[in-house]
Amino acid sequence: MGLKLYGFSMSAPTESVMTCLAEKEIEYELVHLNFSAAEHKSPTHLAKNPFGLVPVLEDGPVTLFESRAISKYIAYKYKGTGTDLLRQENIKEEATVGVWLEVESQQFCPAIDAIAHQILINPFLGLPTDQSIIDAKLVKLHLVLDIYEARLSNSKYLACDFFTLADLHHLPYIHYFMKTPYADLITSRAHVKAWWEVISARPSFVQAIRQNNNTAC
Repeated sequence: MGLKLYGFSMSAPTESVMTCLAEKEIEYELVHLNFSAAEHKSPTHLAKNPFGLVPVLEDGPVTLFESRAISKYIAYKYKGTGTDLLRQENIKEEATVGVWLEVESQQFCPAIDAIAHQILINPFLGLPTDQSIIDAKLVKLHLVLDIYEARLSNSKYLACDFFTLADLHHLPYIHYFMKTPYADLITSRAHVKAWWEVISARPSFVQAIRQNNNTAC
């Protein structure tokens, strides 16, 4: 049985895993769940992820949820193919990848995702946009991106001089954030802007966005 990935169109975590699979040159079946029909809350999906979220990866007897855990699994299992996304042959670089993955998860994502959700997702769901949430998260994101700017002035990518999971997991979040009125938080910082332009041009990410957006759910 081959790999099977369950997700939504325009789901940032789903697109992270799709990009990871493309970087590792792994074939898989993409199963789009119908968000409007609440397929992610069905008993069948809840048996795969009790939180009713996406993505979910099935690999034979292995079923995983949470995009960062899935991408690490893929990177470790397929370490001999495609891009070395964890820098497993260099303990210092691998440890630094882990550090910046934590930064992305704990510092960057909560701020940028909340802003994009208020501006892009709430209107789709018929919910009001709460500007107070946006303003608070913008303060946090400013601080995080200032740290990124300093880091990227001395390193081509966040963890080291190679593209890794630490960069990859930023891709879909920034992609959607750039559709908001606050894209200048990225473009006004020279090193962050240059980094974004390099990583967003990777064929793996371009492929993931195109593939995921081709099916509207």
